[in-house]
Amino acid sequence: MSVRGGCDGFSNDHRLSLIQKITKEIDGLGLESMKTAIRKPIDKPKPIQKSLDLAPLIEHTLLKPEATHMDVMRLCDEVKQFNFRGVCVNPVLVKEAQKQLTGTDCSVITVVGFPLGANVTATKVEETKHVIELGANEVDMVIPIGALKEGDYRTVWQDIRTVVEAAGAIPVKVIIEAGLLEETEKMAACLLAERAGAAFVKTSTGFSSRGATVEDVKLMKIVVGDRLGIKAAGGIRDFQTARTLVEAGATRLGCSASVAIVTEYV
Repeated sequence: MSVRGGCDGFSNDHRLSLIQKITKEIDGLGLESMKTAIRKPIDKPKPIQKSLDLAPLIEHTLLKPEATHMDVMRLCDEVKQFNFRGVCVNPVLVKEAQKQLTGTDCSVITVVGFPLGANVTATKVEETKHVIELGANEVDMVIPIGALKEGDYRTVWQDIRTVVEAAGAIPVKVIIEAGLLEETEKMAACLLAERAGAAFVKTSTGFSSRGATVEDVKLMKIVVGDRLGIKAAGGIRDFQTARTLVEAGATRLGCSASVAIVTEYV
């Protein structure tokens, strides 16, 4: 039986105890620890003094279903203008984004099994391979949320691991959709992502009940420390919110209001 718990406000000592308990449960399942594609330590963000300091952490995001090629061209122009980390777009627009950002250091990030995570693993694997062929530099995948809530850790680990293997040297971020999870489920999701070889854990898709919260980022930081990156995404619309999330432990931000955030006090 999986460890459960929906209480917020756990002390850090209690959280660490729960993390150890969940880790032992995962160990008991014999789930192998996979090596991450990221060989170097995750870069720690520099202190955020002004709004433009956030730009290198921001993945300028456009995942609306009505997004067009013209929208992506505008998005990429803004990435180059403000020196954002890169763009995050749906798979059908990866090729256009890669075309627009060729010759820059900006990344093309896309999503797999998005936004529900309910695709069969084989579909996620084929989608991963295809978006990399199209030019994606990073892949954000959604876990099978129902399996996690059932305590089926093996299925969640296998789903992530298989996508990580398909991605090869391309970093995989694991979207846990924290707004749908209890606290111990968030812990388990982060531990499984790390064990499966992911490079980052990510708070949310931005399409569910809520987006990133400071509490979620702090919890994820307790679980993964500096071993994995943490991407906060969903509902980040102003500089103060973005800075607070970084101070809580986020090493990347997924934002659609990126330009407003970095120009708020300019």
